[in-house]
Amino acid sequence: MSDLATPESVRKLQTVLHAKAKAEPEFRFYLLYDKVYRGDVLSHAYDRCKANGGAAGVDGQSFADIAAYGVTRWLGELADELRGRTYRPQAVRRVFIPKPNSKKKRPLGIATIRDRVAQTAAMMVLEPIFEADLQPEQHAYRAGISALDAVGAVHRLLNTGHTAVVDADLRGYFDEIPHGPLMKSVARRVSDRHMLHLIKMWIEAPVEETDERGTKRRTTRNRDEHRGIPQGSPISPLLSNLYMRRLVLWWKTSGIERRLQAVIVNYADDLVICCKGTAEAAMQALRQVTKKLNLAVNEEKTRICRVPEGSFDFLGYTFGRCHSRKDGRAYLGTKPSRKSIKRLCDAIRAETGRHTLTGSAEQLVKLLNRKLQGWANYFRLGPVTPAYWIVDRRANYRLRQWLRRKHQVESKGIKQFSNRFLYDALGLIRLNRLTRDLPWAKA
Repeated sequence: MSDLATPESVRKLQTVLHAKAKAEPEFRFYLLYDKVYRGDVLSHAYDRCKANGGAAGVDGQSFADIAAYGVTRWLGELADELRGRTYRPQAVRRVFIPKPNSKKKRPLGIATIRDRVAQTAAMMVLEPIFEADLQPEQHAYRAGISALDAVGAVHRLLNTGHTAVVDADLRGYFDEIPHGPLMKSVARRVSDRHMLHLIKMWIEAPVEETDERGTKRRTTRNRDEHRGIPQGSPISPLLSNLYMRRLVLWWKTSGIERRLQAVIVNYADDLVICCKGTAEAAMQALRQVTKKLNLAVNEEKTRICRVPEGSFDFLGYTFGRCHSRKDGRAYLGTKPSRKSIKRLCDAIRAETGRHTLTGSAEQLVKLLNRKLQGWANYFRLGPVTPAYWIVDRRANYRLRQWLRRKHQVESKGIKQFSNRFLYDALGLIRLNRLTRDLPWAKA
């Protein structure tokens, strides 16, 4: 999706909306709904959804089905439904995906493509407005801002004396967001009742689950309990940011940040509070504000950490004491966490299992290289060389084992499948070689 250029007409619309919101912080937009079913907006929304891919929803309709039916015709019918106010979202198909390094699973909501396109169109209209209001401490789901910016913000705070850290976890954040206060957050900027109704329908949509026997069951928990937004829907990131803004803004306007010298760094539902020796008071203040917002702190996963005596993980990085490879000097820094390294090694193992032996070595190496390069593109801050060595060894070993099994070589196969063959002939990436050419990997 990042390579998908926004049409000039859509970009101009977003620029105008953002400029108005930025110039007038109290202005409420009253004509937005008609922008959602504009032809250029819906068409670009469809392109974005298609670029993201994803499975079909409860209706079973895929992008291939839409192409066969006719994309223009399909978008025209969706536009007519929105224009005529007859559009109604379908149920969200819920699946459960494994949590990294855990036996537990987290729910993921898969809306129909029709609903994903409509939500994406609405998000394209609403996002420029609310972007003007989001706080600098919020780093998720924002253009030009990434998780690495949040990592850098924490690193700077640690190196300016904010070394007492509340490593916080909010219990079921997406499932607990209350609808009433959330809609007030939207209505603070949007007075268009049709747009507000659209959002309310999406957050109240029923959920469909399929049990092990194949029996489908629909529930209306969100509508019945007036809380929760479906994870996985295009509109959910924007809504989650809006509600998190309430927490961050209260933290600042109430004087807690200034009085305790405690700064929040937030990414989606993850947050840490970096303090100057006031972590206990900051922890208590966090409990108070989450209670006000009808949220809750996960006490089992929330803890206080003092750096450099201790360390903590945030967004895949470990923050704590590091040592210079040149002179052994200790400093506060970041490095890829053990969990992040293990997660990649497990992924390499999965891709080189016996069930993949029918593919070609070239295809496998291409897949492995994508994973390795993508991982290194994110894990490029701090002393990364030790992590790169671990990953390189695992990739080397697993590829050699795969080749040995595929070609039924009984020995260890080192002579047949030497490093030169793996790296030069097949083209397997060697991450530790990156540190020779890239400045960020030498830190």
